[in-house]
Amino acid sequence: MAQLTQSVTELVDEFAKLPGIGKKSAERLAYHILRVHKTEAMALANSIRNVKQNVRYCQVCFNLAESALCEICEDARRDESLLCVVEQPRDLISLEQTAQYRGLYHVLLGRIAPLEGIGPDQLSIDALVERVRTGNFKEVIMATNPTLEGDGTSLHITNLLADFPVEITRLARGITSGSVLEFANKDVLSDALSGRQKF
Repeated sequence: MAQLTQSVTELVDEFAKLPGIGKKSAERLAYHILRVHKTEAMALANSIRNVKQNVRYCQVCFNLAESALCEICEDARRDESLLCVVEQPRDLISLEQTAQYRGLYHVLLGRIAPLEGIGPDQLSIDALVERVRTGNFKEVIMATNPTLEGDGTSLHITNLLADFPVEITRLARGITSGSVLEFANKDVLSDALSGRQKF
């Protein structure tokens, strides 16, 4: 039986480590890289290198950034009285695509999941509490995913913010329980933002 070369085997193994990519898909991707022109393959390699070298978390909100602050935190036109709390940068992107929200964000970089060994101290919750303590926010919107862990994370944060003079709301339940913001369409997200309610 013919064997793949060492380099191709290593490429297949690396692709197979990606989420949602099985062995067969990894092989298809590797063969695709072999077929395309060298400049196209190197452009992919350079893009991966650039992301790993240049992208970091915003010092204020923990969104993805290529400098100290992300584009949203640098935008003076944003409503600084509103703060929307999301689990991941991809959730922020989904909400931004609705064009319904013009406030600021705070990215938790995950959710509390005790069964996976993820506690509050592994998220950016302390930084969130400090932002609310020192900021001039009138409303904090809990936009964690409507899952058991997401709701638990929102409840934990709500308890931490209970003594601050800020209204705490959550997204309306136009988003199906158990779903993930990343995969919700923009119309559902738009309705959920405009119909948010007190937590």
